[in-house]
Amino acid sequence: MTPDAALQGVGTDYRYGFHDPEQYVFRSAKGLTREIVEQISSMKGEPEWMRKLRLRALEQFLAKPLPWWAARLDLLQEIDFADIFYYIKPTEGQGTSWDDVPEYIKRTFDRLGIPEAERKFLAGVTAQYESEVVYHSIREDLEKQGVIFTDMDTGLREHPDLVRRYFGTVIPSNDNKFAALNSAVWSGGSFIWVPEGVRVEIPLQAYFRINAENMG
Repeated sequence: MTPDAALQGVGTDYRYGFHDPEQYVFRSAKGLTREIVEQISSMKGEPEWMRKLRLRALEQFLAKPLPWWAARLDLLQEIDFADIFYYIKPTEGQGTSWDDVPEYIKRTFDRLGIPEAERKFLAGVTAQYESEVVYHSIREDLEKQGVIFTDMDTGLREHPDLVRRYFGTVIPSNDNKFAALNSAVWSGGSFIWVPEGVRVEIPLQAYFRINAENMG
């Protein structure tokens, strides 16, 4: 079976393939430009070095062709990068209780079984909806041991030296076109720090839900 044949039909009978009416407090214009990248960084109140990192990654993205493994897949070759919203902010704030999360977003995560999984199996959860983390929790006993589990935006604000030291070191932005894209317009995501000698026996889990059409 060819790679394209394997991708055909993905999502056509997917039980979690539902979507909600689109609601947001901000949505960027479509496309990927210097102005949009700077707007994302400005809205997040990022330090100058992160703004420059994003802009450098944008230049790399614009200069690079699709990687060889993507060029083999017709579906990836058909991506119109100018027809995508790269930043959608669904709410004004982040909740530490599911009661703090807007009802329509909470219903979505209820349907996915996230609150139930948190109660039964998990030591911490971050739940991202569109471009922002809308809910975060971690067990108090892990916090007391120095474990940090939060979203990347909070991690950047509260631990900028750690983010600057490690951001993009596993797959650097100049590795390929998609890595550059991620570094240019990243939002949300997870920041995890486990001190040396500490063991986390119960999973920490992050959930990422894209609801809006043409959001990436």
